[in-house]
Amino acid sequence: MTIAAPTCLAESINGALHQLLESDESVVLVGQDIGRLGGVFRVTRGLQERFGESRVRDALLAESSIVGQAIGMSLCGLKSICEIQFEGFIYPAMNQIVTQAARITTRWNDDQALHLVIRVPVGGGIRAVEHHSESNEAYFAHTPGLLVAFPSCPSDAASMLQYSCHLGAPVIFFEPKRLYWKRLRQPRDESEPRSALGARTVRRGWRCRCRPL
Repeated sequence: MTIAAPTCLAESINGALHQLLESDESVVLVGQDIGRLGGVFRVTRGLQERFGESRVRDALLAESSIVGQAIGMSLCGLKSICEIQFEGFIYPAMNQIVTQAARITTRWNDDQALHLVIRVPVGGGIRAVEHHSESNEAYFAHTPGLLVAFPSCPSDAASMLQYSCHLGAPVIFFEPKRLYWKRLRQPRDESEPRSALGARTVRRGWRCRCRPL
């Protein structure tokens, strides 16, 4: 199946998920309402119908359970991509994310890969209530062992998600919900340098990963 060129962030992520599921049978999605409904923002629309309930799994309304399932599946050799429905609901899963996922790879001296991506719609600008309009990426950017991805345009989002899924380390993948269905975008300079994960390098930052002594 040929995926049409994405015109907005939601279509880009949907296309990337489709390609991941189609090319790698170990990729599994899990999250609340991501299957039959296609997610509250319809980002996963059509994926359960195409790949089945065993690979696109609707989860209980329990973020700790969603992330816990994803960690367990990853430890069993799957590549788990789970979704937190809104960024303000991620806090019940903080224990699983910070004290489990973030520490597993270093706990075994990097001999244990953890193919885990936690997708999180993030940010304001959609006139939603307080639990649906947060920007809590700083909590995770300052947590050793976690990687944070925050794409700002559709083309970057697709390549970053593909890279994150095969990285072998836990990634918190923030998706600015205000841009999900925004089709008018600022033009991008294709000559800008790109990072290893395929995203444009607009400004270099820093990354800290603590290693065991």
